[in-house]
Amino acid sequence: MSTTTSPALNIIFAGTPDFAAQHLAALIHSKHHLVAVYCPPDKPAGRGKKLTACATKTLAQQHNIPVLQPDNFKALATQQQLANFNADIMVVVAYGMLLPQVILSTPKLGCINVHGSLLPKWRGAAPIQRALEAGDSETGVTIMQMDKGLDTGAMLLTARCPITIADTSATLYEKLAILGPIALLDALSKLANNTIVAEPQMAAQASYAAKLNKAEAELDWSLPAATLQRKVRAYIPWPVAYYQVYTKDNNCHIIKVWQASVVDMSSNQPAGTIIAVEKNGITVATAHQALRLELLQLPGKKMLPASDVLNGRSDWFNINQHITGKQ
Repeated sequence: MSTTTSPALNIIFAGTPDFAAQHLAALIHSKHHLVAVYCPPDKPAGRGKKLTACATKTLAQQHNIPVLQPDNFKALATQQQLANFNADIMVVVAYGMLLPQVILSTPKLGCINVHGSLLPKWRGAAPIQRALEAGDSETGVTIMQMDKGLDTGAMLLTARCPITIADTSATLYEKLAILGPIALLDALSKLANNTIVAEPQMAAQASYAAKLNKAEAELDWSLPAATLQRKVRAYIPWPVAYYQVYTKDNNCHIIKVWQASVVDMSSNQPAGTIIAVEKNGITVATAHQALRLELLQLPGKKMLPASDVLNGRSDWFNINQHITGKQ
């Protein structure tokens, strides 16, 4: 990678969460000039519902970069305000807002996006989680020229990252937050020197990474153990995989599963039945093989190893107990 001989660019940055802020930090410490940062309006957070700035705004203010927070880009005044920055390029990372064509066309080099997948696979809101859930062997980041479609623009640069059996969405998020800024600076250097070749996406190979919801995090024991284990890893840190258990008084409790492993064993018991209770985990029958639950979170409690959970609530985990449905 070479960024020393390319000209510096005047950049507008648009992004929201910490993932975006890490890319902004790389630009701040590069030779490029940040002329403005765009992020959504502050949102209520915490018990007091106090208006809170996102990570990107906080970082920009620390470095005295102008911050703008429009609700959208429909107003002509908002469009003109962005045009007045006379930027060479706009960099968009996890902004969470669709940009109209007039904005995409305003900077001299257009708008580029850092997307957390190997496009055209996993376009959409949750690419990291969906790659894990599907059992992909690798993921990465794609630097893409933005168009009016959803993650459909031509690809400028791709950086790859293997997915290991130990990875969760949280760990992959951190890996891509390191990989992405490096790829971004490389792409900007090549764009500035006009040495990059845009590659159209193959629409036939595209897949969609739908936004996560809490309901789909419920574990379905009729699925194979390997599928369930991937779901556990994919839904960390949110919404966290869970199952519902009814105790003898027919009260329903939600138990979150933070870590689980596949056990190569079979059972004559129906899927969803506890077939072993040991200090290292609670083993549950599934459609194929079994799933050992190793880190659990009971309602109103913190995450604990199975051994500690059993010390406090062994009556919730009995061999031959079917852990979903009324007793």
